[in-house]
Amino acid sequence: MEIKVQIKSAGKRRKALQSVPYVLPNDISTLKDLITALVNIEAELYNSQEPDTQLFSFLTAEQIDQMSEAGKVGFGRIYSETRVETPKAVTVALLGFEDGLYRVLVNSKQINSLEEAVNLNNGDTLTFIRLTFLAGRMF
Repeated sequence: MEIKVQIKSAGKRRKALQSVPYVLPNDISTLKDLITALVNIEAELYNSQEPDTQLFSFLTAEQIDQMSEAGKVGFGRIYSETRVETPKAVTVALLGFEDGLYRVLVNSKQINSLEEAVNLNNGDTLTFIRLTFLAGRMF
Protein backbone atom coordinates (compact mmCIF):
# COMPACT_ATOMS: atom_id res chain seq x y z
CA MET A 1 0.00 0.00 0.00
CA GLU A 2 1.38 3.42 -0.92
CA ILE A 3 0.74 6.50 1.20
CA LYS A 4 2.11 10.05 1.32
CA VAL A 5 3.65 11.56 4.45
CA GLN A 6 3.86 15.27 5.22
CA ILE A 7 5.73 16.79 8.13
CA LYS A 8 4.66 20.09 9.62
CA SER A 9 6.09 22.10 12.45
CA ALA A 10 3.92 24.44 14.48
CA GLY A 11 6.66 27.03 14.75
CA LYS A 12 7.57 27.23 11.06
CA ARG A 13 6.20 29.78 8.62
CA ARG A 14 6.04 27.32 5.74
CA LYS A 15 2.84 25.33 5.58
CA ALA A 16 4.43 21.96 4.94
CA LEU A 17 7.37 20.15 3.55
CA GLN A 18 6.76 18.22 0.37
CA SER A 19 4.87 14.94 0.56
CA VAL A 20 7.06 11.86 0.60
CA PRO A 21 5.66 8.55 -0.73
CA TYR A 22 6.05 5.39 1.38
CA VAL A 23 5.15 1.80 0.62
CA LEU A 24 3.79 0.16 3.78
CA PRO A 25 2.92 -3.43 4.63
CA ASN A 26 -0.78 -4.29 4.58
CA ASP A 27 -0.92 -5.56 8.19
CA ILE A 28 -1.06 -2.13 9.85
CA SER A 29 -4.03 -1.88 12.18
CA THR A 30 -3.06 0.66 14.88
CA LEU A 31 -1.10 3.87 15.13
CA LYS A 32 1.61 1.95 16.97
CA ASP A 33 1.96 -0.41 13.96
CA LEU A 34 2.09 2.57 11.61
CA ILE A 35 4.82 4.42 13.53
CA THR A 36 6.81 1.19 13.89
CA ALA A 37 6.62 0.53 10.14
CA LEU A 38 7.71 4.07 9.25
CA VAL A 39 10.62 4.02 11.71
CA ASN A 40 11.74 0.64 10.35
CA ILE A 41 11.71 2.01 6.79
CA GLU A 42 13.66 5.14 7.74
CA ALA A 43 16.19 3.21 9.87
CA GLU A 44 16.81 0.75 7.04
CA LEU A 45 17.25 3.62 4.58
CA TYR A 46 19.69 5.43 6.89
CA ASN A 47 21.68 2.28 7.66
CA SER A 48 22.03 1.47 3.95
CA GLN A 49 23.84 4.75 3.25
CA GLU A 50 27.61 4.91 3.34
CA PRO A 51 29.48 7.61 5.26
CA ASP A 52 30.55 10.50 3.04
CA THR A 53 34.20 10.45 2.01
CA GLN A 54 33.95 13.01 -0.76
CA LEU A 55 36.56 15.76 -0.44
CA PHE A 56 34.59 18.52 -2.19
CA SER A 57 30.82 18.69 -2.41
CA PHE A 58 28.66 21.01 -4.45
CA LEU A 59 25.01 21.46 -5.36
CA THR A 60 23.66 22.52 -8.72
CA ALA A 61 21.24 25.45 -8.95
CA GLU A 62 18.47 22.96 -9.77
CA GLN A 63 19.19 20.90 -6.64
CA ILE A 64 19.18 24.04 -4.50
CA ASP A 65 15.82 25.10 -5.97
CA GLN A 66 14.29 21.65 -5.33
CA MET A 67 15.57 21.54 -1.76
CA SER A 68 14.45 25.08 -0.99
CA GLU A 69 10.92 24.16 -2.08
CA ALA A 70 11.03 21.32 0.46
CA GLY A 71 12.19 23.73 3.17
CA LYS A 72 15.79 22.60 3.71
CA VAL A 73 18.94 22.90 1.65
CA GLY A 74 21.79 20.59 2.58
CA PHE A 75 24.30 18.12 1.24
CA GLY A 76 22.64 15.07 2.80
CA ARG A 77 26.00 13.91 4.08
CA ILE A 78 26.46 11.21 6.67
CA TYR A 79 29.64 11.77 8.62
CA SER A 80 29.22 9.04 11.22
CA GLU A 81 29.64 5.32 10.80
CA THR A 82 27.19 4.73 13.66
CA ARG A 83 24.12 2.78 12.60
CA VAL A 84 20.59 3.23 13.91
CA GLU A 85 19.45 0.61 16.40
CA THR A 86 15.96 0.04 15.02
CA PRO A 87 14.28 -1.29 18.21
CA LYS A 88 15.60 1.69 20.16
CA ALA A 89 14.47 4.13 17.46
CA VAL A 90 10.96 2.63 17.52
CA THR A 91 10.82 2.97 21.31
CA VAL A 92 11.92 6.62 21.11
CA ALA A 93 9.35 7.43 18.39
CA LEU A 94 6.51 5.82 20.35
CA LEU A 95 7.57 7.60 23.55
CA GLY A 96 7.67 10.90 21.65
CA PHE A 97 4.05 10.43 20.63
CA GLU A 98 3.00 9.49 24.17
CA ASP A 99 4.83 12.55 25.52
CA GLY A 100 2.98 14.83 23.10
CA LEU A 101 5.97 15.86 20.99
CA TYR A 102 4.06 15.30 17.76
CA ARG A 103 0.56 14.63 16.48
CA VAL A 104 -0.51 12.29 13.70
CA LEU A 105 -3.35 12.92 11.25
CA VAL A 106 -4.65 10.47 8.67
CA ASN A 107 -6.46 12.39 5.94
CA SER A 108 -7.06 15.32 8.35
CA LYS A 109 -8.41 13.06 11.14
CA GLN A 110 -6.31 13.18 14.30
CA ILE A 111 -5.28 9.89 15.88
CA ASN A 112 -5.16 10.29 19.67
CA SER A 113 -3.86 6.96 20.94
CA LEU A 114 -1.22 4.43 19.94
CA GLU A 115 -3.85 1.69 20.18
CA GLU A 116 -6.42 3.56 18.06
CA ALA A 117 -7.37 1.77 14.85
CA VAL A 118 -5.92 3.16 11.62
CA ASN A 119 -7.60 2.29 8.34
CA LEU A 120 -5.24 3.14 5.52
CA ASN A 121 -5.95 3.01 1.80
CA ASN A 122 -3.71 3.61 -1.20
CA GLY A 123 -3.08 7.31 -1.68
CA ASP A 124 -3.96 8.35 1.88
CA THR A 125 -2.03 11.26 3.34
CA LEU A 126 -0.40 11.09 6.76
CA THR A 127 0.57 14.32 8.46
CA PHE A 128 3.02 14.48 11.34
CA ILE A 129 2.89 17.77 13.22
CA ARG A 130 5.91 18.41 15.39
CA LEU A 131 4.92 20.56 18.33
CA THR A 132 7.19 23.33 19.52
CA PHE A 133 7.30 24.29 23.17
CA LEU A 134 7.55 27.94 24.04
CA ALA A 135 10.47 29.01 26.14
CA GLY A 136 10.80 32.17 28.16
CA ARG A 137 10.16 33.74 31.48
CA MET A 138 6.99 34.75 33.17
CA PHE A 139 7.23 37.96 35.19
